[in-house]
Amino acid sequence: MFRNEATKAEDFKNKFSELMKKFRGLESIRLDSEYLRATQAYIDRLYNDCQTLDDEIFSDIKIAEMSNLNRLQKLKLKNSYKKDKHKHKALNHELDQKTFI
Repeated sequence: MFRNEATKAEDFKNKFSELMKKFRGLESIRLDSEYLRATQAYIDRLYNDCQTLDDEIFSDIKIAEMSNLNRLQKLKLKNSYKKDKHKHKALNHELDQKTFI
């Protein structure tokens, strides 16, 4: 909703409140992950902040919130970045071994 220029503050508050009701209705399962803790903190902070949201403030925070979401995405993908790096090293090592045979 942050990327859509047509989204108004009231539409965002209504949709986010509806999603939070569904979210709060789910049974909580504790998973000890840095990404999940950061996501939970982000959602709680955004929900509290959006209670006093108007169109002017909403247009100001869109870019900042998209940046925060990008940080969460990087945190989520952090482990796969490491795995890709090691896959590349393993592939190079295998190729080096084949050239010596």
